[in-house]
Amino acid sequence: MTDTPRDARADALLQAVQDDARAAGLKIFLGAAPGVGKTFAMLSAARELRRQGVDVVVGLVETHGRAETAALLEGLELLPRRPGERHGGRPMDEFDLDAALARHPTVLLVDELAHTNLPGGRHAKRWQDIAELLDAGIAVYTTLNVQHLESRNDQVRRITGVAVRETVPDAFLDRARDIVLVDLPPRELIDRLKQGKVYVPETAAAALNAFFSPGNLAALRELALETIAHHVDSDLRDHMLARGSAMTVRRRVMAAIDGHGQSEYLVRVTRRIAERRGAPWSVVFVDTGAPLEPERRERLDAAMRLAQRLGGEPVTLRGQAIADELLAHADREGVGQILIGRTRERPLARLLGISLTQRLMRRGAHMELTIIATPAERVQARRRARQPVRTASSGAYGYATAVIAAAFALAFVANTWLGVANLSLIFLTAVLVVAVRSRMAVAVYAALLCFLGYNFFFTEPRYTLRISHPDDVLAVGLFLLAALVCSRLATRLATQVRSLRIAQVHARALLGLGQQLTASADAGGARQAGARAMATALDAEVAILARSADGQLQVAHAAPRAIQLSPQDMAAADWCERHHEPAGRFTDTLHGASGWALPLAVDEHRLGVAFVRLPTDAKLDAERRRLALAMAQDLARALERARLADELEGARVQGETERLRNALLSSVSHDLRSPLAAMIGAAGTLVSYRRQLPDEELDQLLQSILGEGQRLDRYIQNLLDMTRLGHGTLTLNRDWIAADDIVASAVARVRKLFPELRLQVHGTPEPVLLHVHPALIEQALFNILENAARFSPPNEAVRVEAHAANDQLTIDVSDRGPGIPEDERARIFDMFYSVARGDRAPQSTGMGLAICRGMIGAHGGSVEALPGDGRGTTIRITLPVPPAPAADG
Repeated sequence: MTDTPRDARADALLQAVQDDARAAGLKIFLGAAPGVGKTFAMLSAARELRRQGVDVVVGLVETHGRAETAALLEGLELLPRRPGERHGGRPMDEFDLDAALARHPTVLLVDELAHTNLPGGRHAKRWQDIAELLDAGIAVYTTLNVQHLESRNDQVRRITGVAVRETVPDAFLDRARDIVLVDLPPRELIDRLKQGKVYVPETAAAALNAFFSPGNLAALRELALETIAHHVDSDLRDHMLARGSAMTVRRRVMAAIDGHGQSEYLVRVTRRIAERRGAPWSVVFVDTGAPLEPERRERLDAAMRLAQRLGGEPVTLRGQAIADELLAHADREGVGQILIGRTRERPLARLLGISLTQRLMRRGAHMELTIIATPAERVQARRRARQPVRTASSGAYGYATAVIAAAFALAFVANTWLGVANLSLIFLTAVLVVAVRSRMAVAVYAALLCFLGYNFFFTEPRYTLRISHPDDVLAVGLFLLAALVCSRLATRLATQVRSLRIAQVHARALLGLGQQLTASADAGGARQAGARAMATALDAEVAILARSADGQLQVAHAAPRAIQLSPQDMAAADWCERHHEPAGRFTDTLHGASGWALPLAVDEHRLGVAFVRLPTDAKLDAERRRLALAMAQDLARALERARLADELEGARVQGETERLRNALLSSVSHDLRSPLAAMIGAAGTLVSYRRQLPDEELDQLLQSILGEGQRLDRYIQNLLDMTRLGHGTLTLNRDWIAADDIVASAVARVRKLFPELRLQVHGTPEPVLLHVHPALIEQALFNILENAARFSPPNEAVRVEAHAANDQLTIDVSDRGPGIPEDERARIFDMFYSVARGDRAPQSTGMGLAICRGMIGAHGGSVEALPGDGRGTTIRITLPVPPAPAADG
């Protein structure tokens, strides 16, 4: 036993754990054809589960009139069906997905996995309904015929001659925990058909002559056995890897497609080869910049969508050298096998050894190259090659003819002065002009026409196609070669320019969206910018939907105008937002919606939906699809950044609130308890020793109670003022008052509180009238004076200076304390902020200056902290001085 790579073994172990977790997941009863007993086997297994006490419910079972099958339904709970109508108006019942989700049984039985749902359902296919049931944690039993597998579609068509339209992606089959083969020999199945146990007699006779022939049934039976064998082989491979057993190294399988008729066939073949090898696989298209016909573009998009449904990875490369791009990508991704189709014959390229197959064989010798031959498609390709190219319209040939005619006219005029060799430059210029404006075929037409005309009219002998001089033979031959080469290069350059122009348009759209999203300050601005940019770039109506506060999905912004969404549109948007997958038009989920719903999500965060409504006759090509998805992804990232910014802001606010709460609690615990403790102590002393104390001590105790009560009153007043300022309820009762009166009143209050404080007051030379709320301005100035008094050293004066200039009054309060650090001067006006070594004592609440700023600011003034004269701090109040009122009388 050899060791497996550690990462492969880890992946296998993880897969095994996931398989155990979904042990009751999807179980498929697979048969080779209708009538082999799939539904009978499924119901028998369900009845056994029911006997074991498992909650089993029948979501939908088609008995097709078979009595033995209907008998097995007895005793099982049946879900009601959803009524519906087919296009012909005939009433039909359909599986009710919402009822199944609401009932949420342990195991649900849903017949006919490949069924196409009736219009009006959430999904176009029943396998999509079952996928949603599995995602909801409901185990599902279902039935499937092998001809409905997507990768087997071409084989079934070759075997039976019938094109099966209802198919199931092979990637969905990979979700099955168990696949049970329900087999019946062809002769027994034919006998059942003749006995009317499969179809009614009229239908049975037609089926015997067509689909149910012995050869067809034997071939379909082989396909069913092969499918089961591949599934068993995959389980065995995962089991061996999980145990550490040796397995061959899996190398990626890659298919190269070009959008022609064989592309879908090549995708299916690649899926089957990769499945047999147990290897990952991808489908690659190399975009050389050449414009694609609408039919070819549609086939290419269909093949890429098919690859994604079958579990492959669709990849688009860009470059001029197809072989180089394919080999470089194969080397990067570890590709071991390249599959290409053989559809178009190019004898000249094959003769020169420059065909794609030959280049891949020369340069990719270290890889396995497989050429998938499709004779029918090759015959059709030859037939299309012989037909005139539709994109090179008569207008393009008319343009080329006109340019050549002008060249001939100019050449006839210049023939008098120029030699024959120089005249060729005129025709060469004409070929370049045509090549730049048209396709390669038109450029070759122009080159040949110029060559013939140049030879007929200007080389000796004239008016014949013979050339007499050897020099002229060389000149004419070189002219034809130069014309063809130049036409090829000019055409390639033109296609590259067109490709670059498309890429530039997309890049400009994404750049414009990015710039607008960067300038958006919040999620609302990002949604508005995203809707506007997507509507302009996609030429469509765009609505950005988001969840409201009550959880409802609603239109947040729309462009270029308001957009009305129908209930079907809202259902598609809601499903898209919940499942992180596109829905609505151009998808298989709620495709009856009028627009395409794109999820706006990053990781697991649902951020909304972009609803794109294109014109009714518009098609969603691959370029527009990629651009829309890229823009939706950019918008989702911007919304995620806005969400994270909101969370960070919320965390910051929460932290700031917590800091303020702690500061407030600390302040309350000190500034309320300290005066209360002093008052309680003094009052207790008076109560206990009032008769023994002398009058002097009684006065001191009473003064202490009064002082602490006033201190408590100031603190409560500060709290009330801050509350009113914070809620914007502070009312200004303005009146005219002299500035010196406010200063004198505040100074008097401070002298009562600090009798030993030295104050130097310098008023304005001339009286200054203020139109303010006097009590608030006085309180603000008192808070500043009290702050200065607490930090002024003994015997140091606090200076108060007022002066008016330029319609402003300035009041400076300067102390000689330790001062405030420069980086903290702006913060001292924040609530509950205290400086450890400056103008705040440890017992300070940190609210006085904050209240001062709020009161002064309410009057249109300002407060700032400045360095003192040598030491200390100066607090400057600035107030506007309005024109004095007119005197009465």
